[in-house]
Amino acid sequence: MGTGLKITQGTFSYLPDLSDDEIRAQIQYGIDNGWAVAIEYTDDPHPRNSYWDMWGMPMFDLEDAAGGMHEVTRCREAFPNQYIKVSLYNAKLTKQTIALQFIVQRPGHEPGFRLVRQEGADRQIRYTMEAYAAQKPHGDRYAD
Repeated sequence: MGTGLKITQGTFSYLPDLSDDEIRAQIQYGIDNGWAVAIEYTDDPHPRNSYWDMWGMPMFDLEDAAGGMHEVTRCREAFPNQYIKVSLYNAKLTKQTIALQFIVQRPGHEPGFRLVRQEGADRQIRYTMEAYAAQKPHGDRYAD
């Protein structure tokens, strides 16, 4: 069941997982550019699920990456078997736009997705992706 390949969403997704020092450096880069830091988590990393659950509120007033790392650590402790990402928002031009986003935690096992074929009227064929983990209920999808 599944290939065990890691999902590729956000910046740096094709690189090896970032260390805490590298995460801290990216958060500081965002702060230095005036971007707000937000921590998000999910057990449904489907590529079309762009709205993950927020860990607290976006942090608009951070001056040092230590505050962002503290919240990453707290979120990891609360959700050890879920995906966690850092989103850095650029509020310039009166828009709240993601300037940088990257995954900072993954479950120990990522079973992957399968391609589901759907046949419709007039011989139309559509394809969609379904996560193997979605066969389990929320909260148990990546439990060991």
